[in-house]
Amino acid sequence: QLRARERLKMLLPLVFVIIFMLLYMTFRSVSEAIIVMLSVVYAMTGGVILQWLLGYNFSVAVWVGYIALYGVAVQTGVVMVVYLHEALDRRLQQGGEITERDVLQATIDGSVLRLRPKLMTVTVVMASLVPIMWSTGVGSDVMKPIAAPIIGGMITSTIHVLVITPVIFYTVVLSVVEVL
Repeated sequence: QLRARERLKMLLPLVFVIIFMLLYMTFRSVSEAIIVMLSVVYAMTGGVILQWLLGYNFSVAVWVGYIALYGVAVQTGVVMVVYLHEALDRRLQQGGEITERDVLQATIDGSVLRLRPKLMTVTVVMASLVPIMWSTGVGSDVMKPIAAPIIGGMITSTIHVLVITPVIFYTVVLSVVEVL
C-alpha cells in the first residue's frame, strides 16, 4: 500500500496535466479546458464529503474511486461544453450582431439538450453503486471505499455540470463578445 501511495503521488499530478493538455488540444482554449477541469474539482468535493461522512481514510481503493470519478466528471463536462458550443454555433451561423440575450439563449438551449443525458448517466451510476454501499458480503470492505467517492462526486458533479458550467460558459463567452 505504501508503494502504491507513493506511485499515485507521482502519477496523479501527471495524469491531471495530461488530461488538461488533451482538453486544451480538443477545445483549443485554455478557458474551456479550465471550465471542464472545474467540474472535476467540484465532483471531487462531493467525493471527499461522502468519504468523510462515512469515515473512510484515503487508501488505494478510495483513490481508485476518485480516478473513476475523474473520468466520468471530465466526460460529462466535455459533453456539456460541446452542447453549449453547438448551440452558440447555431446562433453564429444566423449572422448579424450577437447580443447578450443571444448568448443567454444559446446557453439555455445547450444546457436543456444536455439535461436528459446527464441525468441518465447519474441514474445509471447511482443505481449500480448504491447497492454496494449496503452490501455486507465478501469484498464489500474493498468495494465500499471505491464506491463512496463516486457516489458523492456524482451528486455534486450533477449540480456543477447542469448549473454552474453553463453559468461559467455564459460569463466567459459574454466577456469575449464584449471584447470584440
